[in-house]
Amino acid sequence: MLVVKAGRRGKRGGRSSVWRGVPRWAQLCTIFGVVLMVVSGTSLVGAEALMARYEGAVGKADLFGDQAAGATPKSDIKGPLNILLAGIDPRDEDTPPLSDAVMVLHVPEEMDRAYLFSLPRDLYVEIPPFAKANFAGDTTKLNAAMSYGSRVPGGKPDAAKGFELLAITVQKVTGIERFDAGAIINFSGFQKIVDAMGGVTMDIEREVRSEHREPSGKHRQAKPGGGGYVGPQAVYPKGEQHLSGWQALDYVRQRYPENGVPDGDYGRQRHQQQFVKAMAGQALSADVVTNPVKLDKVLRAAGESLIFSGRGHSVVDFALALKDIRPGNIQMIKLPGGGIVQNDKYLGEQFAPEVDDFFVALERGLLDPFLLEHPKLVSGS
Repeated sequence: MLVVKAGRRGKRGGRSSVWRGVPRWAQLCTIFGVVLMVVSGTSLVGAEALMARYEGAVGKADLFGDQAAGATPKSDIKGPLNILLAGIDPRDEDTPPLSDAVMVLHVPEEMDRAYLFSLPRDLYVEIPPFAKANFAGDTTKLNAAMSYGSRVPGGKPDAAKGFELLAITVQKVTGIERFDAGAIINFSGFQKIVDAMGGVTMDIEREVRSEHREPSGKHRQAKPGGGGYVGPQAVYPKGEQHLSGWQALDYVRQRYPENGVPDGDYGRQRHQQQFVKAMAGQALSADVVTNPVKLDKVLRAAGESLIFSGRGHSVVDFALALKDIRPGNIQMIKLPGGGIVQNDKYLGEQFAPEVDDFFVALERGLLDPFLLEHPKLVSGS
Protein backbone atom coordinates (compact mmCIF):
# COMPACT_ATOMS: atom_id res chain seq x y z
CA MET A 1 0.00 0.00 0.00
CA LEU A 2 1.23 3.50 -0.83
CA VAL A 3 0.13 6.21 1.57
CA VAL A 4 -0.04 9.69 0.03
CA LYS A 5 -0.38 13.10 1.58
CA ALA A 6 -2.57 14.75 -1.00
CA GLY A 7 -2.96 18.37 -0.15
CA ARG A 8 -0.98 21.42 0.85
CA ARG A 9 -1.33 23.93 3.60
CA GLY A 10 -2.27 27.41 2.51
CA LYS A 11 1.22 28.85 2.92
CA ARG A 12 4.23 26.61 3.14
CA GLY A 13 3.14 23.14 4.19
CA GLY A 14 5.34 20.15 4.70
CA ARG A 15 3.96 17.95 1.98
CA SER A 16 5.49 15.69 -0.56
CA SER A 17 4.54 17.35 -3.86
CA VAL A 18 3.05 15.67 -6.95
CA TRP A 19 3.19 15.02 -10.86
CA ARG A 20 4.21 13.22 -13.92
CA GLY A 21 5.69 16.07 -16.00
CA VAL A 22 3.92 15.17 -19.22
CA PRO A 23 1.52 17.84 -20.51
CA ARG A 24 -1.55 16.77 -22.44
CA TRP A 25 -2.19 17.82 -26.04
CA ALA A 26 -4.67 20.32 -24.68
CA GLN A 27 -1.96 22.22 -22.84
CA LEU A 28 -0.57 23.42 -26.16
CA CYS A 29 -3.73 25.42 -26.67
CA THR A 30 -3.41 26.92 -23.21
CA ILE A 31 0.24 27.83 -23.72
CA PHE A 32 -0.53 29.60 -26.97
CA GLY A 33 -3.43 31.40 -25.33
CA VAL A 34 -0.92 32.82 -22.85
CA VAL A 35 1.64 33.65 -25.53
CA LEU A 36 -0.93 35.39 -27.69
CA MET A 37 -2.30 37.38 -24.76
CA VAL A 38 1.21 38.53 -23.89
CA VAL A 39 2.48 39.38 -27.37
CA SER A 40 -0.76 41.11 -28.27
CA GLY A 41 0.23 43.89 -25.88
CA THR A 42 2.99 44.95 -28.25
CA SER A 43 0.78 44.53 -31.31
CA LEU A 44 -2.05 46.59 -29.86
CA VAL A 45 -0.06 49.62 -28.72
CA GLY A 46 -1.37 52.67 -30.56
CA ALA A 47 -4.20 50.75 -32.21
CA GLU A 48 -7.21 51.91 -30.22
CA ALA A 49 -9.82 50.52 -32.60
CA LEU A 50 -8.14 47.12 -32.62
CA MET A 51 -7.84 47.19 -28.83
CA ALA A 52 -11.56 47.84 -28.51
CA ARG A 53 -12.41 44.99 -30.89
CA TYR A 54 -10.09 42.58 -29.06
CA GLU A 55 -11.45 43.54 -25.65
CA GLY A 56 -15.00 43.22 -26.94
CA ALA A 57 -14.36 39.70 -28.22
CA VAL A 58 -13.11 38.35 -24.88
CA GLY A 59 -15.70 36.76 -22.62
CA LYS A 60 -15.97 38.23 -19.11
CA ALA A 61 -16.91 36.38 -15.93
CA ASP A 62 -16.36 36.56 -12.18
CA LEU A 63 -13.88 33.68 -11.92
CA PHE A 64 -12.81 34.25 -8.31
CA GLY A 65 -16.08 35.12 -6.56
CA ASP A 66 -14.94 38.74 -6.23
CA GLN A 67 -18.32 40.31 -6.96
CA ALA A 68 -20.02 38.49 -4.12
CA ALA A 69 -17.09 39.19 -1.80
CA GLY A 70 -16.93 42.87 -2.72
CA ALA A 71 -13.22 42.62 -3.51
CA THR A 72 -11.40 45.61 -4.99
CA PRO A 73 -8.65 45.35 -7.63
CA LYS A 74 -5.06 46.48 -7.32
CA SER A 75 -4.73 50.15 -8.19
CA ASP A 76 -2.42 49.17 -11.05
CA ILE A 77 -0.75 46.07 -12.42
CA LYS A 78 2.64 45.44 -10.83
CA GLY A 79 4.71 42.33 -10.34
CA PRO A 80 5.01 39.80 -9.02
CA LEU A 81 1.91 38.34 -10.66
CA ASN A 82 0.36 34.89 -10.74
CA ILE A 83 -2.18 34.10 -13.47
CA LEU A 84 -4.19 30.88 -13.46
CA LEU A 85 -5.26 29.33 -16.75
CA ALA A 86 -7.60 26.41 -17.30
CA GLY A 87 -8.22 24.74 -20.63
CA ILE A 88 -11.56 23.04 -21.23
CA ASP A 89 -13.09 21.14 -24.12
CA PRO A 90 -16.81 21.20 -23.23
CA ARG A 91 -19.01 18.53 -24.75
CA ASP A 92 -22.27 20.39 -24.30
CA GLU A 93 -23.88 22.99 -22.04
CA ASP A 94 -25.41 20.34 -19.78
CA THR A 95 -22.18 18.47 -18.94
CA PRO A 96 -20.00 19.86 -16.11
CA PRO A 97 -16.63 20.78 -17.69
CA LEU A 98 -13.35 19.14 -16.72
CA SER A 99 -10.12 21.16 -16.72
CA ASP A 100 -8.00 19.27 -19.25
CA ALA A 101 -5.10 21.68 -18.70
CA VAL A 102 -4.22 23.68 -15.58
CA MET A 103 -1.33 26.13 -15.84
CA VAL A 104 0.15 29.01 -13.86
CA LEU A 105 1.98 31.95 -15.43
CA HIS A 106 4.29 33.55 -12.85
CA VAL A 107 5.67 37.02 -13.62
CA PRO A 108 8.45 38.28 -11.31
CA GLU A 109 8.55 41.78 -9.89
CA GLU A 110 10.67 43.07 -12.79
CA MET A 111 7.88 42.22 -15.31
CA ASP A 112 10.44 41.40 -18.01
CA ARG A 113 10.10 37.60 -18.10
CA ALA A 114 7.73 34.85 -17.05
CA TYR A 115 7.63 31.23 -15.95
CA LEU A 116 4.92 28.86 -17.10
CA PHE A 117 4.27 25.58 -15.31
CA SER A 118 1.56 22.96 -15.41
CA LEU A 119 -0.29 20.96 -12.82
CA PRO A 120 -1.33 17.62 -14.29
CA ARG A 121 -5.04 17.04 -14.62
CA ASP A 122 -4.60 13.74 -12.74
CA LEU A 123 -2.81 15.34 -9.77
CA TYR A 124 -4.15 13.65 -6.62
CA VAL A 125 -5.29 16.50 -4.35
CA GLU A 126 -7.70 17.59 -1.66
CA ILE A 127 -10.56 19.55 -3.23
CA PRO A 128 -12.09 21.58 -0.39
CA PRO A 129 -15.82 21.94 0.32
CA PHE A 130 -17.62 24.49 -1.87
CA ALA A 131 -21.01 25.62 -0.63
CA LYS A 132 -21.99 27.35 -3.89
CA ALA A 133 -22.22 23.93 -5.56
CA ASN A 134 -23.32 21.95 -2.48
CA PHE A 135 -19.98 20.14 -2.70
CA ALA A 136 -18.75 18.51 0.50
CA GLY A 137 -15.10 18.11 -0.55
CA ASP A 138 -13.12 15.11 -1.78
CA THR A 139 -9.61 13.78 -2.37
CA THR A 140 -9.36 12.97 -6.04
CA LYS A 141 -7.89 14.16 -9.37
CA LEU A 142 -7.40 17.89 -9.88
CA ASN A 143 -9.43 18.13 -13.09
CA ALA A 144 -12.56 17.21 -11.11
CA ALA A 145 -12.40 20.50 -9.17
CA MET A 146 -13.89 22.52 -12.02
CA SER A 147 -16.55 19.89 -12.62
CA TYR A 148 -17.61 19.77 -8.97
CA GLY A 149 -17.54 23.54 -8.58
CA SER A 150 -19.54 24.19 -11.75
CA ARG A 151 -22.61 22.24 -10.66
CA VAL A 152 -25.48 24.61 -10.01
CA PRO A 153 -28.41 23.01 -8.15
CA GLY A 154 -31.40 23.08 -10.48
CA GLY A 155 -29.50 24.79 -13.32
CA LYS A 156 -26.92 24.32 -16.05
CA PRO A 157 -23.23 24.00 -15.13
CA ASP A 158 -21.40 27.30 -14.59
CA ALA A 159 -17.77 27.14 -15.67
CA ALA A 160 -16.95 30.38 -13.82
CA LYS A 161 -17.95 28.85 -10.47
CA GLY A 162 -16.01 25.73 -11.39
CA PHE A 163 -12.95 27.90 -12.00
CA GLU A 164 -13.38 29.46 -8.56
CA LEU A 165 -13.15 26.06 -6.85
CA LEU A 166 -10.23 25.10 -9.11
CA ALA A 167 -8.39 28.30 -8.07
CA ILE A 168 -8.93 27.56 -4.38
CA THR A 169 -7.63 24.02 -4.90
CA VAL A 170 -4.53 25.15 -6.83
CA GLN A 171 -3.75 27.74 -4.16
CA LYS A 172 -3.79 24.93 -1.58
CA VAL A 173 -1.46 22.80 -3.71
CA THR A 174 1.07 25.51 -4.59
CA GLY A 175 0.94 27.85 -1.61
CA ILE A 176 0.09 30.80 -3.90
CA GLU A 177 -2.03 33.08 -1.73
CA ARG A 178 -3.84 34.99 -4.49
CA PHE A 179 -4.18 34.87 -8.26
CA ASP A 180 -4.07 38.26 -9.94
CA ALA A 181 -5.97 37.10 -13.02
CA GLY A 182 -7.44 34.00 -14.55
CA ALA A 183 -8.71 32.69 -17.86
CA ILE A 184 -10.68 29.77 -19.18
CA ILE A 185 -9.52 28.78 -22.66
CA ASN A 186 -11.94 26.86 -24.84
CA PHE A 187 -10.03 24.51 -27.11
CA SER A 188 -12.73 24.52 -29.76
CA GLY A 189 -11.54 28.01 -30.67
CA PHE A 190 -7.92 26.94 -31.08
CA GLN A 191 -8.45 25.69 -34.60
CA LYS A 192 -9.89 29.09 -35.55
CA ILE A 193 -6.75 30.82 -34.27
CA VAL A 194 -4.45 28.65 -36.39
CA ASP A 195 -6.63 29.09 -39.46
CA ALA A 196 -6.82 32.88 -38.89
CA MET A 197 -3.02 32.90 -39.05
CA GLY A 198 -3.16 31.07 -42.37
CA GLY A 199 -1.82 27.88 -40.79
CA VAL A 200 1.59 27.29 -39.21
CA THR A 201 4.83 26.02 -40.76
CA MET A 202 7.10 23.81 -38.64
CA ASP A 203 9.74 21.09 -38.89
CA ILE A 204 8.39 17.62 -38.12
CA GLU A 205 11.16 15.40 -36.72
CA ARG A 206 9.80 12.06 -37.96
CA GLU A 207 6.80 10.79 -39.89
CA VAL A 208 3.68 10.64 -37.72
CA ARG A 209 0.42 8.91 -38.64
CA SER A 210 -2.85 10.02 -37.11
CA GLU A 211 -4.75 7.80 -34.71
CA HIS A 212 -7.91 9.91 -35.10
CA ARG A 213 -8.20 11.53 -38.53
CA GLU A 214 -8.36 10.63 -42.20
CA PRO A 215 -6.34 12.62 -44.78
CA SER A 216 -9.41 14.77 -45.44
CA GLY A 217 -9.72 15.71 -41.77
CA LYS A 218 -12.76 13.50 -41.26
CA HIS A 219 -12.77 11.46 -38.05
CA ARG A 220 -11.80 7.84 -38.55
CA GLN A 221 -14.47 5.24 -37.81
CA ALA A 222 -14.34 3.36 -34.52
CA LYS A 223 -13.27 -0.25 -34.87
CA PRO A 224 -16.24 -2.62 -34.47
CA GLY A 225 -16.19 -3.90 -30.91
CA GLY A 226 -13.95 -1.05 -29.76
CA GLY A 227 -10.20 -0.85 -29.37
CA GLY A 228 -9.18 1.74 -31.93
CA TYR A 229 -10.10 3.03 -35.38
CA VAL A 230 -10.21 1.85 -38.97
CA GLY A 231 -9.76 3.58 -42.31
CA PRO A 232 -7.06 5.71 -43.96
CA GLN A 233 -4.86 7.85 -41.71
CA ALA A 234 -3.68 11.43 -42.08
CA VAL A 235 0.11 11.42 -42.40
CA TYR A 236 2.54 14.14 -41.30
CA PRO A 237 5.82 13.53 -43.21
CA LYS A 238 9.26 14.29 -41.81
CA GLY A 239 10.57 17.75 -42.69
CA GLU A 240 9.09 21.22 -43.03
CA GLN A 241 5.29 21.07 -43.20
CA HIS A 242 2.52 23.65 -43.26
CA LEU A 243 -0.33 22.66 -40.95
CA SER A 244 -3.90 23.93 -40.96
CA GLY A 245 -5.91 24.23 -37.76
CA TRP A 246 -7.27 20.70 -37.65
CA GLN A 247 -3.92 19.24 -38.69
CA ALA A 248 -2.07 21.12 -35.93
CA LEU A 249 -4.51 19.94 -33.28
CA ASP A 250 -4.34 16.38 -34.59
CA TYR A 251 -0.54 16.25 -34.88
CA VAL A 252 0.13 17.34 -31.30
CA ARG A 253 -2.31 14.73 -29.94
CA GLN A 254 -0.39 11.72 -31.28
CA ARG A 255 1.46 9.69 -28.64
CA TYR A 256 1.58 6.00 -29.61
CA PRO A 257 4.59 4.12 -31.04
CA GLU A 258 2.42 2.55 -33.74
CA ASN A 259 1.63 6.06 -34.97
CA GLY A 260 5.28 7.07 -35.23
CA VAL A 261 5.92 8.38 -31.69
CA PRO A 262 8.22 5.74 -30.15
CA ASP A 263 8.73 7.63 -26.88
CA GLY A 264 5.01 8.04 -26.21
CA ASP A 265 3.91 10.95 -24.03
CA TYR A 266 7.45 12.32 -23.87
CA GLY A 267 7.53 12.53 -27.66
CA ARG A 268 4.15 14.24 -27.64
CA GLN A 269 5.47 16.78 -25.13
CA ARG A 270 8.46 17.52 -27.36
CA HIS A 271 6.23 17.94 -30.44
CA GLN A 272 4.00 20.33 -28.51
CA GLN A 273 6.96 22.48 -27.48
CA GLN A 274 8.29 22.53 -31.04
CA PHE A 275 4.91 23.61 -32.32
CA VAL A 276 4.49 26.30 -29.67
CA LYS A 277 7.78 27.86 -30.75
CA ALA A 278 6.79 27.76 -34.42
CA MET A 279 3.34 29.18 -33.70
CA ALA A 280 4.57 31.97 -31.44
CA GLY A 281 7.18 32.93 -34.03
CA GLN A 282 4.56 33.11 -36.74
CA ALA A 283 2.24 35.18 -34.52
CA LEU A 284 5.03 37.77 -34.29
CA SER A 285 5.99 37.61 -37.96
CA ALA A 286 5.54 40.51 -40.32
CA ASP A 287 2.96 38.44 -42.17
CA VAL A 288 0.64 38.72 -39.15
CA VAL A 289 1.69 41.82 -37.19
CA THR A 290 1.87 44.16 -40.20
CA ASN A 291 -1.30 42.81 -41.80
CA PRO A 292 -4.22 44.60 -40.05
CA VAL A 293 -6.85 42.26 -41.48
CA LYS A 294 -5.01 39.08 -40.47
CA LEU A 295 -4.00 40.48 -37.06
CA ASP A 296 -7.61 41.43 -36.39
CA LYS A 297 -8.77 37.90 -37.27
CA VAL A 298 -6.11 36.28 -35.07
CA LEU A 299 -6.79 38.47 -32.05
CA ARG A 300 -10.56 38.14 -32.36
CA ALA A 301 -10.29 34.36 -32.71
CA ALA A 302 -8.15 34.32 -29.57
CA GLY A 303 -10.61 36.59 -27.79
CA GLU A 304 -13.54 34.37 -28.65
CA SER A 305 -11.68 31.43 -27.10
CA LEU A 306 -11.20 33.16 -23.74
CA ILE A 307 -13.25 33.86 -20.64
CA PHE A 308 -11.13 36.27 -18.60
CA SER A 309 -11.06 37.87 -15.18
CA GLY A 310 -8.44 40.48 -14.34
CA ARG A 311 -10.03 41.16 -10.95
CA GLY A 312 -10.94 44.66 -12.07
CA HIS A 313 -8.52 45.00 -14.98
CA SER A 314 -9.24 44.09 -18.59
CA VAL A 315 -7.35 41.59 -20.73
CA VAL A 316 -5.93 44.53 -22.70
CA ASP A 317 -4.72 46.11 -19.44
CA PHE A 318 -2.80 42.91 -18.74
CA ALA A 319 -1.56 42.57 -22.31
CA LEU A 320 -0.13 46.08 -22.19
CA ALA A 321 1.33 45.58 -18.71
CA LEU A 322 3.12 42.47 -19.97
CA LYS A 323 4.21 43.99 -23.28
CA ASP A 324 7.92 43.55 -22.50
CA ILE A 325 7.52 39.78 -22.21
CA ARG A 326 8.04 37.93 -25.48
CA PRO A 327 7.80 34.21 -26.27
CA GLY A 328 11.59 33.95 -25.97
CA ASN A 329 11.58 34.94 -22.31
CA ILE A 330 8.67 32.80 -21.19
CA GLN A 331 10.45 29.90 -19.49
CA MET A 332 8.51 26.66 -19.57
CA ILE A 333 8.97 24.55 -16.45
CA LYS A 334 8.49 20.78 -16.17
CA LEU A 335 7.71 19.45 -12.70
CA PRO A 336 8.73 15.82 -12.14
CA GLY A 337 6.80 13.07 -10.41
CA GLY A 338 4.95 9.84 -10.99
CA GLY A 339 1.81 7.86 -10.44
CA ILE A 340 0.15 6.77 -7.20
CA VAL A 341 -0.98 3.15 -7.01
CA GLN A 342 -2.82 1.86 -3.95
CA ASN A 343 -3.88 -1.77 -3.70
CA ASP A 344 -3.25 -2.14 -7.45
CA LYS A 345 -5.54 0.81 -8.19
CA TYR A 346 -4.27 3.94 -9.96
CA LEU A 347 -5.31 7.02 -7.97
CA GLY A 348 -3.58 9.79 -9.88
CA GLU A 349 -0.24 11.63 -10.01
CA GLN A 350 2.08 13.01 -7.36
CA PHE A 351 4.93 15.51 -7.59
CA ALA A 352 8.48 14.55 -6.71
CA PRO A 353 9.74 16.02 -3.39
CA GLU A 354 11.86 18.74 -5.06
CA VAL A 355 8.71 20.36 -6.45
CA ASP A 356 7.86 21.54 -2.94
CA ASP A 357 11.14 23.47 -2.98
CA PHE A 358 10.16 24.93 -6.37
CA PHE A 359 7.01 26.40 -4.82
CA VAL A 360 9.06 27.83 -1.92
CA ALA A 361 11.40 29.50 -4.43
CA LEU A 362 8.43 30.88 -6.36
CA GLU A 363 6.94 32.39 -3.20
CA ARG A 364 10.26 34.00 -2.22
CA GLY A 365 11.14 35.33 -5.68
CA LEU A 366 14.12 33.00 -6.01
CA LEU A 367 13.24 30.98 -9.10
CA ASP A 368 16.33 32.00 -11.08
CA PRO A 369 18.89 30.63 -8.58
CA PHE A 370 16.66 27.63 -7.84
CA LEU A 371 16.51 26.67 -11.53
CA LEU A 372 20.28 27.04 -11.84
CA GLU A 373 20.56 24.39 -9.13
CA HIS A 374 17.80 22.26 -10.71
CA PRO A 375 18.35 22.51 -14.48
CA LYS A 376 16.29 19.38 -15.15
CA LEU A 377 13.16 21.37 -14.30
CA VAL A 378 13.79 23.68 -17.27
CA SER A 379 11.86 22.40 -20.27
CA GLY A 380 14.17 21.43 -23.11
CA SER A 381 17.13 20.65 -20.87
